[in-house]
Amino acid sequence: MSSASDYVPPKTWSWNKASGGRFANINRPIAGPTHEKELPVGRHPIQLYSLGTPNGQKVTILLEELLALGHAGAEYDAWLIKIGEGDQFGSGFVAINPNSKIPALVDRSGPAPIRVFESGAILLYLAEKFGAFLPKDGAARAECLSWLFWQMGSAPYLGGGFGHFYAYAPTKIEYAIDRFAMETKRQLDVLDRRLAETSYLAGDTYTIADIAVWPWYGGLAKGLLYGAGEFLSVQDYKNVQRWADVIGNRLAVRRGRIVNRLQGDPKSQLHERHDASDFEFRTQDKLATQS
Repeated sequence: MSSASDYVPPKTWSWNKASGGRFANINRPIAGPTHEKELPVGRHPIQLYSLGTPNGQKVTILLEELLALGHAGAEYDAWLIKIGEGDQFGSGFVAINPNSKIPALVDRSGPAPIRVFESGAILLYLAEKFGAFLPKDGAARAECLSWLFWQMGSAPYLGGGFGHFYAYAPTKIEYAIDRFAMETKRQLDVLDRRLAETSYLAGDTYTIADIAVWPWYGGLAKGLLYGAGEFLSVQDYKNVQRWADVIGNRLAVRRGRIVNRLQGDPKSQLHERHDASDFEFRTQDKLATQS
C-alpha cells in the first residue's frame, strides 16, 4: 500500500485490490444483491431489519418511545442484519433498501406493505404515522426538521470521516484525522451552543431531532464511540453533556440502544426483539449502566 506522501491517483480508478480496514470485506463499488435470501416476517405490524449501530439505534429508540406512550400499533419485530457477514446484500434486504444500508423497515399495518429506508426517513414516517415526537406548529416543526436533517448531513463526517480514520483505517493518516477531528469538534460546538439556549434541540420538547442526534453525538460525548472522548475533549461541551445524560436516562432510550446490538457486554445485547418481555431478564439498573 502506498504511503500518504507518495500516492498519485490514476487517471481512471479501478477496483483491483481490497481497500483494507475493518470493513474491507463488505465494501464494493456496485449495488444490488450478491445472493438470494428472503427476510423473516414476524407477527407485528412493523418489521425492522437492522443492527445496533447509531443509525439503527435511532429507530429502535423511537419505537420504544412510542410504545411507552401507549401506541400499540408501534409493536415491532427487530431482526438482526449482520453487515459484517453481508446480510445487507441479500435479495430480500435489497428489495427493501436498494442502498443496502441498515436500518430498513416494512410497515404491514395497511392493505399493502410500505417500505421505508434511510434512518431519517423512518423517523419522520413513524412520527407522522403516530402523531408523536414531531411538533405540529410551523415554527417548532421547522426547527425539529432542521436539526433532524442537520444530523443526516453531519454524521457522515463523524462516522465515515473521523471515526473511520481514527479507529478503523489500516493506517493512521495525520491529515485525515486532523481534518475530521476539526469538523467533529465544530459540530459538537454547534450542538453545545444550541443546547445552551434550549433544553432540547427543537426547543423545550423532546423530539425525533434528539432521537436522531443522541446515538451519534450523545454517544460520542459519553465516550461510547471510537474510544475518542479524551482525544476530542468531549468533557468541554457541558451543554451536550447535560443533554446526553437527560436523554440517556430515559428507559425507552436504554431499551432501544441495546436492540440488534452485537458489541460490548453480552448482557447489553438483545440480538432480536419481538416482544416487550424480551427485556425482562434485564433490570432497569442494568439497562441504565450499559455502555
